[in-house]
Amino acid sequence: MSSMYRYQLPVKETQWKVDSQNDVTFVWEYEDGSDDLLKLYDKGKQQQWDAKERIDWSLDLDPENPMELPDELIRIYGSPMWDKMTAKERSNLRRHSQAWQISQFLHGEQGALMVAARIVETVPDINAKFYAATQVMDEARHVEAYSRLLHDKFEIAYPITPPLASLLEDVLHDRRWDVNYLGMQVLIEGLALAAFHGLRDMSKNPLSASVNAYVMQDEARHVAFGRLALREYYPQLSAPEIAEREDILIEGCWHMRDRSTSSEMWEAVACRWRNAWHGSRPRKACACSAPACSAASCPSSATSACGRPRYRRRLTKWACWISATPIWMWTSCWRRTKKWPRSSMPRPMLRKPFRRRNNAKVV
Repeated sequence: MSSMYRYQLPVKETQWKVDSQNDVTFVWEYEDGSDDLLKLYDKGKQQQWDAKERIDWSLDLDPENPMELPDELIRIYGSPMWDKMTAKERSNLRRHSQAWQISQFLHGEQGALMVAARIVETVPDINAKFYAATQVMDEARHVEAYSRLLHDKFEIAYPITPPLASLLEDVLHDRRWDVNYLGMQVLIEGLALAAFHGLRDMSKNPLSASVNAYVMQDEARHVAFGRLALREYYPQLSAPEIAEREDILIEGCWHMRDRSTSSEMWEAVACRWRNAWHGSRPRKACACSAPACSAASCPSSATSACGRPRYRRRLTKWACWISATPIWMWTSCWRRTKKWPRSSMPRPMLRKPFRRRNNAKVV
């Protein structure tokens, strides 16, 4: 099955093209290079592995908790929303949250593949070019492993989150080779290394634990690669140049923080719950590619089927509140207004706006 049919949110394009121009640097000195990078290159050659042979893909994931992670990792764990959820809703939330995380790993690894290929062209050190070539192979193997884990085991996927796409675009737009190192090798790969470490230690499923363990082994070398390359170059920069790179790093940290909110995952889960709630009602056809979406709850359009504006922010904020609302509250809301479409969020907890009477005077 194509990846486009597995995405839980609509994807407008099958490809994403980033306009980037860079200078290709040839190096004619083949003996004078960093010895530490040469040792890292030798280590990278020795630790190559085959994702198809090294990982036992005959193992299955738990349908209730695919990677068998503790529920404490879910943000709403222990809240009134979590306590009111059924066992089926909790298992569905676990599956979607873990699939969203692995999907972002997959897209990030493809971004690292592009940046590593860029470093081969631009870096002025021959030994750095050698190791960057091995990293290209590493990133291709990671894309292969996570793609197979999502398609064959989870059977669902999520598109790249906008903050991560913005960060990758900023890194690829910059023509300076050290900024490519800073954005990918230090920031993205460094945070990914910590995430892989946590999943490897907390996951009780042998398949997901082995995938993250092997990927983590390569990522440790990639982070070391960025630190070794920049350690000798940054002392040569001026104070304004260092300040500019600090600003780039701070902005990248903001992007990574926004990426962790996973707002699109909560929106997709809320869409599924709303469809289950209105499952007995006839729905119109929808052009959205999300498998659980309909014209009345399609997140790709700004208005509902009846033309009324959507409450997308409330949909994300109250993703779990929808399923936990008592039935008497829904019926009382409908009896009071008779005008709420299925696509907009019922507002039983919001008061009507205050209106001043015509004969009232403002003092």
